[in-house]
Amino acid sequence: MLPAVELETAHPPTASIIWLHGLGADGHDFEPIVPELGLPEQLSIRFVFPHAPAMPVSINNGYIMPAWYDIRHTDLGIEHDTEGIANSARRIRLLIEQEQMRGIAASRIILAGFSQGAAMALHVGLSHRERLAGIIALSGYLLQPEHLADIRTASNQDIPIFMAHGVNDPIVPFALGEKARLTLGEWGYSIQWHAYPMEHHVCAEEIRAVGHWIAECLG
Repeated sequence: MLPAVELETAHPPTASIIWLHGLGADGHDFEPIVPELGLPEQLSIRFVFPHAPAMPVSINNGYIMPAWYDIRHTDLGIEHDTEGIANSARRIRLLIEQEQMRGIAASRIILAGFSQGAAMALHVGLSHRERLAGIIALSGYLLQPEHLADIRTASNQDIPIFMAHGVNDPIVPFALGEKARLTLGEWGYSIQWHAYPMEHHVCAEEIRAVGHWIAECLG
């Protein structure tokens, strides 16, 4: 089981959000955004911010850092790390199962992520066998889009998806995020899309939009 930072907006929680950080960060990275989401007081959520395992990352000269999978090319749209993605997907599914064992139904669990974490949130959410509440993908992209037809499940065909991207992103190019949106749209997924004048980070307007979407999704 992945170690994680946990935060509850009220007790007992009636929903969970598993939030996956980006490359080189850890579970504390997005912990401070919770009070900035502006969530309704009556919405009781357990936020789970897991720490990705440490591994050598090829594009960083093999430097060992927290990562959900290896990245071998600066072009994030090619040659994805199949084994690393599969290993992290299994670990994330264990987190979903843990929340279910704690009394949270799958339909009350949101998968969220930023950058590499967003890519994993999409990958796991679209392929999960039980209906989830939603997916939040910030500054992310699709992993192995050529296999989407094989991994996608009917139970999450109509899952709500929130996607946002910075138009000046030098790390995960805006075009890659937009391509993911268009691909998912072609498959019939319902996507709320936002673009912001920023680079590879999040902004206050984006966080407020995420909070509003969460309230609608879980409320």
